[in-house]
Amino acid sequence: MSQFAPTGLKHAHVFATLRREIQSGRWRVGDRLPSEAELVRRFGHSRITVGRALRDLQVEGLIERRAGSGTYVRGPSASGALSFGLLIPDLGETDIFEPMCQGMMDSPLARQHALVWGSGAGDAPSKAERAWQLALHYLERGVSGIFFAPLEHTPERDAVNQRIARAFDEARIPLVLLDRPLDPYPIPGRHDVVGIDNRAAGAVAADHLLRLGCQRLAFVAIPHAAATVDAREAGYREALYTRGALVDRALARRLDPDDEEAVASLMRERPDGIVCANDRTAGRLMHALRRLGYSVPRDVRLVGIDDVEYASLLPVPLTTLRQPTRQIGEVALGVMLQRIAQRDLPPRDTRLSCELVVRESCGARRDR
Repeated sequence: MSQFAPTGLKHAHVFATLRREIQSGRWRVGDRLPSEAELVRRFGHSRITVGRALRDLQVEGLIERRAGSGTYVRGPSASGALSFGLLIPDLGETDIFEPMCQGMMDSPLARQHALVWGSGAGDAPSKAERAWQLALHYLERGVSGIFFAPLEHTPERDAVNQRIARAFDEARIPLVLLDRPLDPYPIPGRHDVVGIDNRAAGAVAADHLLRLGCQRLAFVAIPHAAATVDAREAGYREALYTRGALVDRALARRLDPDDEEAVASLMRERPDGIVCANDRTAGRLMHALRRLGYSVPRDVRLVGIDDVEYASLLPVPLTTLRQPTRQIGEVALGVMLQRIAQRDLPPRDTRLSCELVVRESCGARRDR
């Protein structure tokens, strides 16, 4: 297992705290900051650590150090701009995140602030280590807040997710989670989350197929998926119970949709409809079914969740639930600014609704 050294966290804590206090107006232009000795007592770190943080604040132009007099605030930038780091390990791999970021950038709230796209961690050997290195980069930079999409669940990745969150918490840098919580479903978390109502999405997808007459409805997700998938599966089961449909544990599978043997094993259970945890899984499953000789939707109906760009371009255009991704980004930025203004607010779980988009894969195509 990779080792992650918490280099620079003490310095980052001092730097980020003082930077935030200057930007918030606690220390006004011309104010004299506490002496290094006083800051050492306040933060409990060494004089070297405090001195390094003050030098970095001076480099940013926020303070000036006057020989024989002390350290004084020069003030934040004229616009009072804040900078927010984007810590999204799946950016470029999971199609929902890029439009979320675009939604942030297009928001009227973003006009005077900066979104920082991380760099410099691309040589790390694993996605988990790249995420940690990027977190360290943002801590060193002293950003005002972090938008974090946690890594999908494995024991190593869960440990890194928690380490990242703990590092920003200790530096008192606000964290807003995008799309998914840190903790397994349905455990409530300690950070703000903005995404869709995943349980409702799973229920709507399943209910749509049940209304079309499906009697043996399956649910498919990849192994080690995000906590959102557990919520979607819970919604799928909820729809089955609500409609009095067959609940067969053999029909809920965590499998590799490219593994034809695993897909063939599922099809031996004779499902007539499949709710896929997301569109990526649905697309891969559709191709595997075609290779095995099954026709969608004649032999089995498919529904996905997300409505990514290629959903309508699959061999059989995919029925899916459309995430309001750009709106999620805009709402997340608003949540971040509220969190900075009111740090004592309890954690908020903001869930937006999805829109059902009906295409050919469910067997009930209608023009929209």
